[in-house]
Amino acid sequence: MSEQIDGATGAASAPAGNAGAGADAGEANDPATDTGVVNGPATDAGAGSRARGDVGIGASARADASADAVTRVFGIRHHGPGSARSLRQALEEFGPDAILIEGPADADPLVGFVAADTMTPPVALLAYVPDSPARAAFWPFAVFSPEWQAMRYGVDHAVPVRFCDLPATNVLAADDNSRGDRTDPLAALASAAGYDDAERWWDAVVESVPDSAAFDAITEAMAALRDDAIHHAPAADPDHATPGPDPAALPSVAPLPGDATSLDEAAQPGEATQPDPSTEHGGTAQTSPPPPGSSSVPSEDISAATGFIAPLVVDQHTLRREAYMRQVMRQVLKDGAKRLAVVCGAWHAPALTGPLGPAAPDMRLLKGLPKTKAALTWVPWTHSRLAAGSGYGAGVTSPGWYHHLFTETERPVARWLTKVAGVLRSHDLPVSSAHIIEAVRLSDTLAALRGRPLAGLSEVTEAVRSVMCGGDETMLRLVVDELVVGETLGGVPDDTPTVPLAADLRARSKTLRLKQEALARTVDLDLRKERDVERSHLLHRLRLLGIDWGTPTVGEVRNTGTFRETWTLRWEPEFEVRIVEAAVWGTTLRTAAEAKILDTASRDGVSVAELADALEMALLADLGGATDGLITRLEAAAALDHDVTHLLGALPGLTRTLRYGDVRGTDTKALAHVADGLLVRICAGLPGAVTGLDTDAAEALRVQIDAAHTAISTRDDDHATTEWLATLQRIADRDDVHGAIGGRAVRLLCDAERIDDADSARRLAAALSVGNTPAAKAAWIDGFLGGRGLLLVHDRELLRRIDEWLRELTEDQFVATLPLLRRTFGSFESGERRAIGQALRDTGSAPAAPVGATAVDPVRGQLALRAATAILGAAG
Repeated sequence: MSEQIDGATGAASAPAGNAGAGADAGEANDPATDTGVVNGPATDAGAGSRARGDVGIGASARADASADAVTRVFGIRHHGPGSARSLRQALEEFGPDAILIEGPADADPLVGFVAADTMTPPVALLAYVPDSPARAAFWPFAVFSPEWQAMRYGVDHAVPVRFCDLPATNVLAADDNSRGDRTDPLAALASAAGYDDAERWWDAVVESVPDSAAFDAITEAMAALRDDAIHHAPAADPDHATPGPDPAALPSVAPLPGDATSLDEAAQPGEATQPDPSTEHGGTAQTSPPPPGSSSVPSEDISAATGFIAPLVVDQHTLRREAYMRQVMRQVLKDGAKRLAVVCGAWHAPALTGPLGPAAPDMRLLKGLPKTKAALTWVPWTHSRLAAGSGYGAGVTSPGWYHHLFTETERPVARWLTKVAGVLRSHDLPVSSAHIIEAVRLSDTLAALRGRPLAGLSEVTEAVRSVMCGGDETMLRLVVDELVVGETLGGVPDDTPTVPLAADLRARSKTLRLKQEALARTVDLDLRKERDVERSHLLHRLRLLGIDWGTPTVGEVRNTGTFRETWTLRWEPEFEVRIVEAAVWGTTLRTAAEAKILDTASRDGVSVAELADALEMALLADLGGATDGLITRLEAAAALDHDVTHLLGALPGLTRTLRYGDVRGTDTKALAHVADGLLVRICAGLPGAVTGLDTDAAEALRVQIDAAHTAISTRDDDHATTEWLATLQRIADRDDVHGAIGGRAVRLLCDAERIDDADSARRLAAALSVGNTPAAKAAWIDGFLGGRGLLLVHDRELLRRIDEWLRELTEDQFVATLPLLRRTFGSFESGERRAIGQALRDTGSAPAAPVGATAVDPVRGQLALRAATAILGAAG
């Protein structure tokens, strides 16, 4: 399966090469153009199943290009562990001298990397358009993918391996809407066999076969279905749907453990797909939600809902793909292959079996296919991406389970349940050996009741739910996420073709010992250490380029300084395409980040706050080449911006940048000059900007004033602090200021000890006087107290004044001010609210009476002295 992505469906992943695996337009070694193109309409040659009467079906031998050449076609289920095991056994028996695999034909130069020790599945072929990297396609492979096992067989036995599907140059140029609807061919077979679930039928009859006996039968069954689809037009009447051949003719063998998903659900490594809710059983994957106006219900769901099997259609896209496969087969046989093995999706097998016939009809089908330049490479993949049914996923619902079945051939159920117990124990959940034993017994019993020789994933999951989880779905979800799906991340060799930017990231990551991992992990960086500073620079540069490998987070280590950063690291496969997209900015992470941030800053309409944020990010990423340009741009923008709120929004970022510069050893003299000039303009314009504001504007400005006050206090510059507090004093002295801002100015001045408690009490009394409306009084209190509940706990006089004002409100006035008061007191911590209530209950709102001197009782004093003397004497 490949997943095709254009700019509308999101970015993706991968280093991909300017050299090595790039393909211009597929001309070199293109089987479709070997003998030229014959003009004229496409004929029905190859449309549907090939003639099946000759020398057998599926894996049957036949003479073709030469008298002694033998070709065997193996129709498999993509990403199926049983199919992978059966295919490996069939290849051992057949002993081919050439192998063709369903996949992009222009990826042939990359097959050699499979032999590398560091090539570890899951991996994916990535193809992208160099001039538009967002348009990309993936072909994922897992260790349990039959195609991967075919490649491994070729590597282990020195057998040439090639891909035979449409090249990526055609796939990436194709119109996503050019493909017809796809339906579920297995639904008819499963229905005829008495199964209401096509997946379970495929698992019981095909996926579980431990040898190659089923290949011929499956190909014959698929051929009958294709004949019906080709020779009969799809009818709306359900009576026109045919059940297909009798599945009783298929071999009945003891199945291996495991629930295989349906062919459409398990996407193939070899087909780029459109956003299509239903898929053909050649194995495709969905890449994004269906386009507007199309149905989002899979065909098998429609069948279940309506009670009949949806008619089968072989679309033009499928016919072109199969025509190209036959052309490649002809070329390989022409080159001298005597024993050719073809590995493809079961739905395509009938079209490749039997005599190939003349090439002219296939060339007519392939004539005029759009092409574009494409580059290809290998990229790491993850099991969770295999499990995703959209985006870059392959639609494999249980890759972790499939991997276990393929790698653990002895007692797989017992070993799986042992892994489940380990996962639950790692989350401090009590699971004993007895739980494992009982879960194994229950799995076997369920399999026997359902007529299955061995337990599959459904039986094992039900046993885990009942025995180990006690019916708790939350505990079961842990098992599904960590085992059934899993987060295994593959790896590719260092010499894989890639863009220079990806090579720089790979080298820097190795130097800094940052390992790409699929599971999220938290990293604490101490910026007093050189290596941690370099790691911080790397992660910040990647964020500027849109590659969020690391996300800043709050660490477990409590710290209020600037010398520590905490990051959550998690590598996603789609980052590979984002790296390719970012390569347009430069060949190294530093130069690319500098170029991008300068380009962003130079655009029209960028605000002062955005420039300040960009400057902060440049400092965090150590982009010295961009700092001067950003400071110059910021100075020019600030000089032309007359909106005080814009200047206020930029000040906190500049102040943080100054602090980080001190920690990281950066020269911040020019930046301090910009910050001082910004503060001067703020102090000059703020007193005039606070008048005539409505409630929403006043509250928004109060937030900015708070942030600026915190930033200036943190900077610890005497001149800046003095200028700022003088501006707040002018605001507090004005009568035409909204209460939210006036009250906050008084509070900040009181905290800075610019006004004393008596002055603040006088201002509070004035704000609560009869000349103001209840709403204005409530706004002033909200500005004065907002977020500072302890003030009322310790200042009983302030508490008494507010309490008296509240008791004097009429019912209408109280109802009008209640929302604002509720918000004010609701912002207090629960402990602060309890303390305020306790203070009112203990002392009320009346002033506390002074405590007089307590009279001395001489008699009791003498008793205490005698007791103390006796104790000291005894001690002596």
